[in-house]
Amino acid sequence: MKVIEREISTAILKAIEYYSVICVTGPRQSGKSTLIKHLFKSFTVFSLEDIDVRNFAENDPIGFLNQTEEGMILDEVQRVPSLFSYIQGFVDNNPKRKFILSGSSNFQVMKSITQSLAGRVALFELLPMSYNEVTDIYKDMSLDEILFNGLYPAICAKKNIPEMLYPFYVKTYLEKDVRELLQVKDIMQFNTFLKLCAGRIGSVFNASQLANEVGVSSNTITSWLSILQASYIVYLLQPYYENFGKRLIKSPKLYFCDTGLACYLLNIESTKQLSRDKLRGALFENFVVSEFIKHRINQGKEPLLYFYRDSNQNEIDLLSLNEGELSAFEIKSSMTYNPVFEKTLKKSASLIKKPISNKTIIYAGDMENNISEIKLVNYKHLF
Repeated sequence: MKVIEREISTAILKAIEYYSVICVTGPRQSGKSTLIKHLFKSFTVFSLEDIDVRNFAENDPIGFLNQTEEGMILDEVQRVPSLFSYIQGFVDNNPKRKFILSGSSNFQVMKSITQSLAGRVALFELLPMSYNEVTDIYKDMSLDEILFNGLYPAICAKKNIPEMLYPFYVKTYLEKDVRELLQVKDIMQFNTFLKLCAGRIGSVFNASQLANEVGVSSNTITSWLSILQASYIVYLLQPYYENFGKRLIKSPKLYFCDTGLACYLLNIESTKQLSRDKLRGALFENFVVSEFIKHRINQGKEPLLYFYRDSNQNEIDLLSLNEGELSAFEIKSSMTYNPVFEKTLKKSASLIKKPISNKTIIYAGDMENNISEIKLVNYKHLF
């Protein structure tokens, strides 16, 4: 079977030279198991989703970890958090022993790592495929098809279709994980919350407003949102501000980690429906922001992505800080260039003190320009 090469592989293989423990987290079905098995073919794989394997690990952790001499892959390691302390002892006594860990709950994994493996582990996050990784597969797709399909590996590898994957993804994974982490009593309320979040893609997050619509407290909304973040379902884009006294928006903007899942939650059932949906522009913005996030974390780096908005309605969709240099991006789903797209980018110097080295409009059209002060780039050529 042909494996789609993941961009994050280079960073992981570099890290294994310096760390005894590698941990890859990310949403369920993002390809974590496939990736680490592909990169570390000589290591024995143990899935802690398997009840018998989990019982062995819980009842005899030292015997379990002693099964191999070179290294081992522990899939869904958050299932047995007590293992982290024993792994610490193993790598302290023999740094040449390698442990490759994967987990779908960043909340549970990070809690265990902080307690037991701090300083001994290289951490990576694997999101669904980036467009760069599937260019050959998606090159003939329209923008609406890309947004509707999303970039989960099963869709990209044509092993599933959106109409089948996403409904079961929500029922079998999201509801299961949420029940375990939050003990949500009314799953229907939580599903309403999910759908309302999808309807706010690209909007500034307002917990009080959502609380009123769902019928729960603001604290509950904040708690639910933290679990969506820890489960890699949503991403909060933080505002950029240099002067704390300036009248700037202080709340983050909400995005989903995959547009296919967002389309399902918005009850969008076809590309034809998507093409005329009022949130199509927001979904395109979501897609572009997600691509920037993946590009950074696939290099093993923090995203360092922001947006700008002030009380005068001046807004820059995306700001990226890379090697100390700030870049500004305007994101438009239109296939036709319009000079009005440049409006905020042209006055960005008066809004932001830090020099902006690169100003770019990202859109869906074919005309591109890389020599002007404000560049024009098709979304397929971002990186």
